Amino acid sequence: MADLYLKALHSERKSLWATCRLKGLAKDTPERRRIAELDDAIAAQEARQKGRGGLEP
Repeated sequence: MADLYLKALHSERKSLWATCRLKGLAKDTPERRRIAELDDAIAAQEARQKGRGGLEP
């Protein structure tokens, strides 16, 4: 289940990043701020998985 959540986070980030590059959006736009939030969420989720040894509960 956690892998699906992580995959969804990566997918949303990839999509937003492509949009930002295509439109040439500046750093302080809502899309770029969301990418930063997703980066934090991805890092937290990966840390949780490493803490458990990558196993599901």
